[in-house]
Amino acid sequence: MGTTKEYRDFILEQLNLLDNITCKSMMGEYLLYYNNILFGGIYDNRLLVKIVDNNKKYNMQESIPYDGAKPMYLVDEVDNQELLKEIVIETCKGLLVKR
Repeated sequence: MGTTKEYRDFILEQLNLLDNITCKSMMGEYLLYYNNILFGGIYDNRLLVKIVDNNKKYNMQESIPYDGAKPMYLVDEVDNQELLKEIVIETCKGLLVKR
């Protein structure tokens, strides 16, 4: 199906509490970076973030972004900007530990 540009724009607007968010198009979907750290993406009009220990406390549901991919967490509460900011920051902190 692919993600619509309208949904991409909506998610980017919801993430505007964070500086240094970048979005890169990839095969009809979008990869999301915070401070140059790939933390998730927008797949089929769904915001997904990588699974790390730091973001397990949010009790998000696992979801597959596309066939053959590793599971990621589905962010349901995309209307809550403060929560989105917290999830992105915690996800990136967890990704930095993995490096």
